[in-house]
Amino acid sequence: MTKTLEKAKTSQDVHHNFIGGEWVKSESGKTFKSLSPANNEIVVGQFADSNAADVKKAVDAAEKAFPEWKKTPAPERAEILFKAAHLLEERKEEIARNMTIEMGKVFKEAKGDVQEAIDMAKYAAGEGRRMWGQTVPSELRNKFAMSIRQPMGVVGVITPWNFPVAIPSWKMLPALVSGNTIVFKPAPETPFVAMQFVQILQEAGLPKGVVNFVTGGGPEVGMPIVEDPRVRAISITGSSVTGRKVAGRCGELMKKISCELGGKNAICLMDDGDVDLAIDGALWGGFGTSGQRCTATSRVIVHKKQYQNFIDGFLARAKALKIGDGLDTTVDVGPVVSKKQLEMINGYVKVGKDEKAKLLLGGEIMTEGDLAKGCFHQPTIFGECNAKMRIAQEEIFGPVVAVIPVDSFQEAIEVANGTEYGLSLSMYTRDVNRAFSAIEEFESGIVYINAPTIGAEIQLPFGGIKQTGNGHREAGITGIEQFTEWKSVYVDYSGTLQRAQIDNYGG
Repeated sequence: MTKTLEKAKTSQDVHHNFIGGEWVKSESGKTFKSLSPANNEIVVGQFADSNAADVKKAVDAAEKAFPEWKKTPAPERAEILFKAAHLLEERKEEIARNMTIEMGKVFKEAKGDVQEAIDMAKYAAGEGRRMWGQTVPSELRNKFAMSIRQPMGVVGVITPWNFPVAIPSWKMLPALVSGNTIVFKPAPETPFVAMQFVQILQEAGLPKGVVNFVTGGGPEVGMPIVEDPRVRAISITGSSVTGRKVAGRCGELMKKISCELGGKNAICLMDDGDVDLAIDGALWGGFGTSGQRCTATSRVIVHKKQYQNFIDGFLARAKALKIGDGLDTTVDVGPVVSKKQLEMINGYVKVGKDEKAKLLLGGEIMTEGDLAKGCFHQPTIFGECNAKMRIAQEEIFGPVVAVIPVDSFQEAIEVANGTEYGLSLSMYTRDVNRAFSAIEEFESGIVYINAPTIGAEIQLPFGGIKQTGNGHREAGITGIEQFTEWKSVYVDYSGTLQRAQIDNYGG
């Protein structure tokens, strides 16, 4: 088991793919470096820059392992996930520390990321004894009718860098307890902690070939996984652009595809809402994980009667946030994941200025002292935004919040719904009637009342509508639904030919 990373200037460690139960070098012979976003001089490690030949080997291994894994009773598969949960609990701080070094989120958030994987491991393991089918009455005598769930086969799992353990767990653990085998491609920005997750599954007792791990880029690794005809389903979390491309290709290939994509989430603070509570929510939702969540609060829609009080308090609290290396337990906001992401975020700040939004706080890349070595962006607040501005419409995926004043509850609903996304929306109000109206009228897969747009729990479905996804959901019982096929079964014990779907009731 790889132990906690030391903050050395460079790392010569080369980490390979995991295929058929063995760590093997890439067919390409190439590697890439994973850099710490808090200090780009720190090399976390070197990883296989894989290609289509590596993907083929991984699919070969997964295909070979599937028949026996499918035959393994689901409760027995579940026992391995329970063991994985215990190992994750034992190594929670170690993995979280490595996550902070590699991805940047502050240490307490990284521990939360690992905790989600622990929770999902226990939940998915419990489903090993609850994969309900249906028994229903037949329309004919002496005939039994039921439905059962069966695994799909080899599935491809493609995950992002912002939750490098939690999101793989949401996908892989339900897939595994359902009896599927996996080819797993993590984001190139966070291969180290993804590798640790695979190591834990291996140590927990997964048979060879059940999970296969291949690192590299989207075109070189991700699309070959999609294209392989033996891969029966794809589960991907990523940008809307990538998701549409993958979903379109899966549609052509008639593959099951689950997409969890972008969001432009909003808190709505009404004239009767708790301003201080809304400020708490906007700080956590907007600047937690440096705004790098698909559920991040990138818009705050505020009734004009509350607007100035909200702005005054929000600015005061945001100014007090400490920015720095997430391993420092006094830090509130860590770096963004990469230089590329940093430049994209700052590009949106320039867009906001050009749109004449009022820059109230931040707006700059941080270049002073040790922060210059990393990827740090100031928490940024734009006020007096128009709902049609690009900064109020497009996903920024960084610590940038647009505050939009409105005149009424109904206008708040219209503005909240007025983007192409539909992941998470929130309403702050003391009026129960307004709360339930918001629940009904919000166009989103997730709704919060008097809480920010982040904070989903693993026992309920997670996902969105419109351009956020393609209708599938992760977590909860829908996690099993995503990775199984229904099979309807009829047993006729009458000893005669009986004809269903024929008029058996006529004279």
